[in-house]
Amino acid sequence: MSFAGTPEPPYYAVIFTTMRVNDPNDGYAEMSKRLEKMVCNQPGYIGMESVRESDGFGITVCYWKDEASITNWKNNLEHQYAQEKGMADWYKNYFLRVAKVERDNGRI
Repeated sequence: MSFAGTPEPPYYAVIFTTMRVNDPNDGYAEMSKRLEKMVCNQPGYIGMESVRESDGFGITVCYWKDEASITNWKNNLEHQYAQEKGMADWYKNYFLRVAKVERDNGRI
């Protein structure tokens, strides 16, 4: 994984924090790969950063141009199916946050 290339603010960050169920054969990895490929083609998508610990705890930050782009991705049918599977089967716990990035700085 690498740093997402983000534009000058403002832009939006969708922060998805999860604790996975420990079942390597539940279809999660395959769906995750499909969604990663799909999201790159969504209007307003900027980039993504994601990490997962060996205990199943993970954080994914997805960057977007605006709230309308976030809503369009949320309403994507395959993404909706993945959301339902996540709530029912893939995550013990999860939390979603949406934030407007007004400042950023760093060294890459």
